[in-house]
Amino acid sequence: MERTLLIFKPDVVQRQITGELISRFERKGFKIVGMKMLVPTRDQVGQHYIDSEEYLTEVGTRAKKGAISRGEDVNDWNDLEEGKKIRDWNIDYLTCGPVLAIVMEGFGIIEGVRKMLGATNPISGDVGTVRMDYSLDCFALADKQSRSTRTMVHASDSVENANREIPLWFSEEELVEYETAIEMIFYDAGWSNN
Repeated sequence: MERTLLIFKPDVVQRQITGELISRFERKGFKIVGMKMLVPTRDQVGQHYIDSEEYLTEVGTRAKKGAISRGEDVNDWNDLEEGKKIRDWNIDYLTCGPVLAIVMEGFGIIEGVRKMLGATNPISGDVGTVRMDYSLDCFALADKQSRSTRTMVHASDSVENANREIPLWFSEEELVEYETAIEMIFYDAGWSNN
């Protein structure tokens, strides 16, 4: 069993599609163990998006590869500076309005949720994924407008990051333990023998 943090970003809340997206994850069998709406502070989101030179350089390097694949000029590219710029754009995006923060639980949930969300470049996603089905955005448009790509939903990308991120958004008292009917079907080895 794993837990993951999902953050439905301001554009999802403002488009009033949170319920529709939540139902996709619940139909899959993932369980909500914590949920709240808030307008995050820059400080809170600044802790969420890592502010280390190594990480920001990695972000800038990944962005450079994308820019090269799109045929953009990267002669004056500085990986660290681009990483810092992307981090600032992400903070602006996540603090521009209310978000819905959710902790979900399930077997293989981190990989499962990320597959359901699709590519971080929405235009490159597979049909049936959240980002492809609900977004018109892409890296090139975001870069042209000097902003973060509107990826709609954040989801932890590893157990380690989930363990780091969840306490930034939820206290232990805000997370609930309970069993759902679907858990009894999927996780009880003897269920079908009854």
